Amino acid sequence: MSTLKTALFATAFATFGITASAQTDITVALQLEPPHLDPTSAAAGAIDSVLYTNVFEGLTRFMADGSIVPGLAKSWEISDDGLTYTFTLQEGVTFHDGTTMDAEDVKFSLDRILAEDSANAQKALYSAIAKVDVIDALTVKITLSEQNGNMLFNLAWGDAVIVAPESIENIKQMPIGTGAFKFVEWVQSDRIELVRNPDYWGTPASLEAATFKFISDPTAAFAAVMAEDVDYFYAFPAPENLPQFEADPRFQVLVGSTEGETILSTNNKLPPFDNLLVRQAVAHAIDRQAIIDGAMFGYGTPIGTHFAPHNPAYKDLTGQSAFDPEKSKALLAEAGLADGFETTLYLPPPSYARRGGEIIAAQLAEVGITAKINNVEWAQWLESVFRGKDFGLTIVSHTEPMDIGIYANPDYYFQYDNPDFQALITKLNSTTDPDVRGQLMGEAQQIIADDYVNGYLFQLAQLSVAKAELQGLWANAPTQATDLTAVTWGN
Repeated sequence: MSTLKTALFATAFATFGITASAQTDITVALQLEPPHLDPTSAAAGAIDSVLYTNVFEGLTRFMADGSIVPGLAKSWEISDDGLTYTFTLQEGVTFHDGTTMDAEDVKFSLDRILAEDSANAQKALYSAIAKVDVIDALTVKITLSEQNGNMLFNLAWGDAVIVAPESIENIKQMPIGTGAFKFVEWVQSDRIELVRNPDYWGTPASLEAATFKFISDPTAAFAAVMAEDVDYFYAFPAPENLPQFEADPRFQVLVGSTEGETILSTNNKLPPFDNLLVRQAVAHAIDRQAIIDGAMFGYGTPIGTHFAPHNPAYKDLTGQSAFDPEKSKALLAEAGLADGFETTLYLPPPSYARRGGEIIAAQLAEVGITAKINNVEWAQWLESVFRGKDFGLTIVSHTEPMDIGIYANPDYYFQYDNPDFQALITKLNSTTDPDVRGQLMGEAQQIIADDYVNGYLFQLAQLSVAKAELQGLWANAPTQATDLTAVTWGN
């Protein structure tokens, strides 16, 4: 072979090698598997973790920094009285089945949230919507019964993504949205596969395909990342392993904040938790820092109420429920329970719950409270605890953004019913002045801390591990999402 031919062959081979090795897909690992695939009819954040923005889109959307930007609505106008929102929709948007997305679909989606038989987990967020009118194919008008300063924020939630009546019947198994990725297959207990949407109305995704794998066991999670079987583990469940990944040039460790208030949820209608003294006793039996250190290896910020510490309106109320076992025992005696009592402690799969639950059970035992641990899978937790309200205590991280309003719903799973708090949230929702809203949010935090509604533990840190070459991943989690729309493989 001549020198020239050899050089050409080598160049061609090198070019071929580079092309062949350039990765165009991604394998993402999650600890929790969705119970189904309709984000508009379940409280499970695991649904949004796979589908938010990737498959389904709303009128507005969250960005990585928590800001709200246009989504399927390219612009909007708000009337001077704050009661009318007129949205202009993006042009040329189609669902993944080829049907057109227009104002009729927006009306259908919002009307479905508000229907009497709605299964939407956040229906209360949209209760101020009085009616939805189609002006023309690309214009929709939302009329409110009262002002709601959170409306654009609320419309960005996964609970308000736009769906089509043509595909709604099978949405739980066959999600059809408008996003940059299309659903391909769900192999339950294993994986969900997505593929790039070639007809996407916006900036197309760089990745051609994405596979979401479900690995619940922390030891298996560590092994999968080390073996490079996955490219990205969102919300990595074994924080004790992070220093090892930080020292390995193959990986990057992303440490950010979440909206996840991790709480010892308490059934406020179940005796003896219907007694404020007992709830106080539980709160003072808990050593938050021991839980953060023991379950999360130091990752997490202590909280004393249901609010994110990074929010400007946050009040530090941790001192109000400081660790004080002797005070806890005295409160139990005052409640007529000097000999303690028994209750249940339901623990879903996440490490903060399973590991934290063992620590909390031991702490409660020190003051005479016997908490019988029941380890349950996520679907079982949703059925028995969240919907069935059949529990005494449970541990869960509420990852929805700025969701203190859930305490205004007496039918919510911890069954807190305070008319004064409900009136305060109604006032907050109808207030647009930022300073007044901040004051009201502070008052709301104080009320639930005073009522010791739940045991407030810590704000969940966002801990993820990815291959070093991946770019465009969210470090923070302003909502529970694994947004792949801007993710690329670098050099």
